[in-house]
Amino acid sequence: MVIAIFAVSSVTFASGAFRMGDQGAEVAEIQGHLVKLGYDVIADGDFGPSTVDAVKLFQKEKGLKINGYVDETTYRALVGREMPEVSRGSSYISRRLISTAMQYIGTPYVFGGNSLHYGIDCSAFTQQIYGAVGIKIPRTADYQYEVGTPISRTELLPGDEVFFTTYTYGASHCGIYLGDDKFIHASSSRGVTISSLNDRYYSTHYIGARRRF
Repeated sequence: MVIAIFAVSSVTFASGAFRMGDQGAEVAEIQGHLVKLGYDVIADGDFGPSTVDAVKLFQKEKGLKINGYVDETTYRALVGREMPEVSRGSSYISRRLISTAMQYIGTPYVFGGNSLHYGIDCSAFTQQIYGAVGIKIPRTADYQYEVGTPISRTELLPGDEVFFTTYTYGASHCGIYLGDDKFIHASSSRGVTISSLNDRYYSTHYIGARRRF
């Protein structure tokens, strides 16, 4: 089987903050300043968990709001100038999320199952894959649908969770969007597999999506 990793579309924000998942030269510069101040982080351009921890420590020491984001106030205190425009492309989290999910293609479907090796259902699959990158969500599809930021289909980015109504009213099936109208999920008929949102069944049962990072 040939497995493709779908690219994350680039999105630019005029304002906001550098945060976990961001990449690039701006992130490397932020990390470089943290390194100079003695924080335990590597200037690799990936805004990962260690960078979040370092930023929180910096914010605490400077009396700033502690959130792990490099917003305009934190940026000015750390770098010493106005914050540039925040550009986002292929993110650290989405790449990790998708890479982890792809490892379990072919895992059998078991209703109520929670093993990524021996059998799992759709919501346990999404819960465990998100959990692997540090994102905690509820166990069942209906409760997962209640948390996160609602996203329209036209706004979907890789890493968003997509939901369907199937055997019961409301959200009863879920998966992780990969890009190019594809998503990975634990299918009751095929186990963990990749499907298309354009398939007749999924397009007619699709009810929405949630963004988690």
